[in-house]
Amino acid sequence: MFSTRLTRDYGLEFPFVSAGMGFIALPELVAAVSNAGGMGLLGVGPAPPPVMQQMIREIKKLTSCPFGVDFIHENTSLGPATTDVHIDVCVAEGVQLAVFFWNLPPAGWIQRLRDSGTRIWYQGSSVAKAKQAISMGITGIIAQGSEAGGHNKSDQGLFVLLPALRAALPDVSVIAAGGIADGRGVAAALALGADGVCVGTRLLASREANIHPEYQARVVAAQGEDVVRTCIFGPEWPDQPMLVLRNRVVREWTGRDNKTPAQPTPQQVIGQTNLFGHPYPMPKFSAALPTPETKGDLEEMCLAAGRGVGLVRDVKPAGDIVREMMSEAEECLHTLSSSGFRGEAARRPA
Repeated sequence: MFSTRLTRDYGLEFPFVSAGMGFIALPELVAAVSNAGGMGLLGVGPAPPPVMQQMIREIKKLTSCPFGVDFIHENTSLGPATTDVHIDVCVAEGVQLAVFFWNLPPAGWIQRLRDSGTRIWYQGSSVAKAKQAISMGITGIIAQGSEAGGHNKSDQGLFVLLPALRAALPDVSVIAAGGIADGRGVAAALALGADGVCVGTRLLASREANIHPEYQARVVAAQGEDVVRTCIFGPEWPDQPMLVLRNRVVREWTGRDNKTPAQPTPQQVIGQTNLFGHPYPMPKFSAALPTPETKGDLEEMCLAAGRGVGLVRDVKPAGDIVREMMSEAEECLHTLSSSGFRGEAARRPA
């Protein structure tokens, strides 16, 4: 059994949070992680408020355990990723946890959520932003290291960022994200002072992930060196750095990926997918991740993954992944404790 600030505050069995991966972390995956004793996060992505509300209600049918929603706060070519109406839905549905990614949310959103009883985290990549978030009334920080897959503007490795955040914010929940794909990574993060871990890439290879089977197979087959940072994806949200698996389009743009590629005229379509009930012709360089209904050439598509992908070697139910990672972490920390290590994390499993 683990006892950290995270498990105590939310009544969790494990200090494990699933990343709110857009397109991928939908109700089935969220509920599976929460039912296994962790905290599942819904990847809202570009979902409009009514669709988000429907997904929240679906999660409630699948679990009575704590879960949260993960928002991107940024303007995109599809409009604002998060709006006042999204916040209205959170309040109406009594969401326990809201996580904001990329930019800090407006003070008005924070106040409305806090007044309704919703706790708020911010996922960021610097001590300065984390301090600003806490000063605004946000109560938890997901520390995103440069190893984390998908959209990522961090220039610091997790195990540099994490202890700096822990030292700067000793009384705040800090959750470690980036490259954690097995129990050894969990143990290392806890030993450095994290209150929990946020896991994304390992859960791409879960049975509940809303992921195209070929994309999932590539995740399982990949090595760490197959992950690269690029800015080529996203006419929907241009010029944003991402960690992705190397494929043909990434290789073709190596060395030219520090600027937005010019869009073909007429715009080239690389595939077809479904965005929350609506057909979506995927433009060249689309940042939309391939899901089960996606059709087209995955060599042209965005395949987000983090540096820990080389540790992912099989597809399992999400609950098994949670329990196995936490069991391995407990064994690692027990070994450290038995060898004379007396750090805070070594005392956490009880």
